[in-house]
Amino acid sequence: MVLAAGAGRRLRPDTDALPKALLPVDGQVTILDIALRNLAAVGLRDIVIVVGYAADAIRDRVADLERDHKVELTLVDNDRAQEWNNAYSLWLAREYFAAGALLVNGDTVHPVSVEKTLLLAAAGAAGAAGAAGAAGAAGAAGAAGTAGTAGAAGTAGTGPAKPGQAGGRKADLILAVDDIKRLAEEEMKVVIGADGMITRITKLMDPALAYGEYIGATLIGAAAAAPLAAALEATWRHDPSQYYEDGFQELAERGGAIAVAPIGDVEWVEVDNHDDLRRAREIAARC
Repeated sequence: MVLAAGAGRRLRPDTDALPKALLPVDGQVTILDIALRNLAAVGLRDIVIVVGYAADAIRDRVADLERDHKVELTLVDNDRAQEWNNAYSLWLAREYFAAGALLVNGDTVHPVSVEKTLLLAAAGAAGAAGAAGAAGAAGAAGAAGTAGTAGAAGTAGTGPAKPGQAGGRKADLILAVDDIKRLAEEEMKVVIGADGMITRITKLMDPALAYGEYIGATLIGAAAAAPLAAALEATWRHDPSQYYEDGFQELAERGGAIAVAPIGDVEWVEVDNHDDLRRAREIAARC
């Protein structure tokens, strides 16, 4: 699943007629191409794209994208994308993540190692050695529907949690997190508790207190789908300008177990402005 409904106002004039996801970052290769290529590389062929701003630009390319990446695309329209934020966008796709999904933001450039890390975290550290060679087509679809334990998640200073034994709680939502990057004010930061599960996810906190930065990729297990949909609905109904990460916070406050999967020393960027776009064009050729 790819969220690609935003307007990208800070990237104008590049986004006057295009959503951020269709900005080229490596010749004619777009951010969306990289997202689809990564999902296909781990065996995920049925892909939902939530569209909104300049949706027709994506709709017009569906046949080419399906051919180029050997995927089948379904578009979900958010007709309020220019007024409301992406908590509503993700909620609109609740029918499609009901059986589990691997979610990526349509404005993030990262290598396929991120998707593999999420799938391995779901499989659990005990099977990581074998799964590392099979994180592709054979096991990816099943792993997305059965997102499992905290896996590699651990708390700072307490060592890694054992698979399935993070305080006795099983995580059905796993977030890819950069725990190496130096954080500042703009990043979507996460805090984890003694059981290795996320207790807080927000931009509005002291970076020194954060475990790391959520990079915009999540494994949604089937068991988490209904509680997540309910949390997202509560979030956008309370304030339609909120992010889907606010929905994750709502889920955590309701007792949902949300684990982290550290991505390691990986080049990635969220494209919000022209400086980010230049960085994306440096990284994309190496993805």
